[in-house]
Amino acid sequence: MRRFARWTALTVASALLATGCSGSSDDGKGGLSWGRCKATADGPAPSSDWQCATLKVPLDWSEPDGETIGLALIRAKARGDDRVGSLLFNFGGPGASGVSMMPSYAPTVSRLRERYDLVSWDPRGVGASEGVRCRSDKEIQAAESVDVTPDTLTEEKAYFQDAADFGKGCQKDAGKLMAHVSTADSARDMDRVREVLGDEKMHYFGISYGTELGGTYAHLFPKRVGRMTLDAVVDPGADTVGHAKNQARGFQRALNGYLESTGQDPAEGSRKIADLLRRIDARPLPVGTPERKLTQTLAATGIILPLYSKDSWPTLTSALDAAERGDGSELLALADRYNERGPSGRYGTTTHAQRVISCLDDRQRPTAATTKKLLPEFEKISPVFGTFLGWDTAGWCHDWPVPGQHDTPEVSAPGAAPVLVVGNTGDPATPYEGARRMADELGKGVGVMLTWRGEGHGAYGSGSDCVDSTVDAYLLEGTVPKDGKVCS
Repeated sequence: MRRFARWTALTVASALLATGCSGSSDDGKGGLSWGRCKATADGPAPSSDWQCATLKVPLDWSEPDGETIGLALIRAKARGDDRVGSLLFNFGGPGASGVSMMPSYAPTVSRLRERYDLVSWDPRGVGASEGVRCRSDKEIQAAESVDVTPDTLTEEKAYFQDAADFGKGCQKDAGKLMAHVSTADSARDMDRVREVLGDEKMHYFGISYGTELGGTYAHLFPKRVGRMTLDAVVDPGADTVGHAKNQARGFQRALNGYLESTGQDPAEGSRKIADLLRRIDARPLPVGTPERKLTQTLAATGIILPLYSKDSWPTLTSALDAAERGDGSELLALADRYNERGPSGRYGTTTHAQRVISCLDDRQRPTAATTKKLLPEFEKISPVFGTFLGWDTAGWCHDWPVPGQHDTPEVSAPGAAPVLVVGNTGDPATPYEGARRMADELGKGVGVMLTWRGEGHGAYGSGSDCVDSTVDAYLLEGTVPKDGKVCS
């Protein structure tokens, strides 16, 4: 099961679009040749409003004149005449494809297009930018039977062997790239994108993991920060264990909100769901097809997905009711969406890139013994998700082929322009507390906090006129709100 964190569920519904071009035009900035984006077997090309290009950047930024890799870019030009510049988007993950996501997200930010070119890209190791694939579809499906909350030594051995095998598959596919897909590498790529687009300042909108990337950019290039918005903020002060605890707390908080909305006591409802998961662990549920069953891991993943958006809560009710009746098909369908599994059995690779990037970033490698000591604390935080996230701390980067780079990312940005940090009190994947920490660590006079008392992953475009108008005024007019503003 993929780590629950660091990516926005928006990517689940996005179509996969290639960055190839048919016809081309050179905009005279950095030698980029922009042309029509091509359709692929996975989906149609976006409309003619959208152009695609490939930008060459150094594989290793310490050797700027050495070997290069290609980054896939997509853009739609500003509609109005009073253009501010380019607005670069990252939709999270790590591992989410900006090239596939940008056209589907454009209606949400349509007002911003009046003064900005909307631009996104596939970060290195993702999608059309030297994307990493660590396993075949057949191997991914086979791995779904691995118990990620092992109860016996045999299950524990299988769990850690699967983790080691995944890393070996990534190394075989990625080769030299494996050591050059860090968040810092991508932040330097962002600055090259800014340069070739002809912008003096980096105007940026980062969501979920994209906030960590934005904070890293601000730290590396504080004087180049323009109008930067960070929404659904990853806590920059949390290490591996702290991040997992944050997520356990966030998802349990969202589950409690869901249970209350259905008239249930959160404690009793959580016990009921935890009991269901234990029964599924002992005996996976049928799903209407003989080659697959709903395992405990898939069931937990299916519960997670609807918690990303309050609009999806009725879907969770239906899926849980079906599972209680012995039918796992609805929870499996939700898990398949989260895991990017299509009707043909083909899987996406967001989770592959996510793991390769995050394990290069994070140098902490908790052991099985450490995890076992922590499990009671995780289970106290969340009786439903705690065990999964506790074991994940040890398994995610187990026996990883390359060492990690830091315990926590550095995001301090003294001298940078004000950065708007947006926190949602009901965010399940990136709990609200992380936004306050980001604003503080960016530095006095830099981090400006905006709070939304809402539900779901992210705030902008989620139904709050207060949030949307505040962010729009900042990005379009440069109006910085009062630090601590609250939208209810």
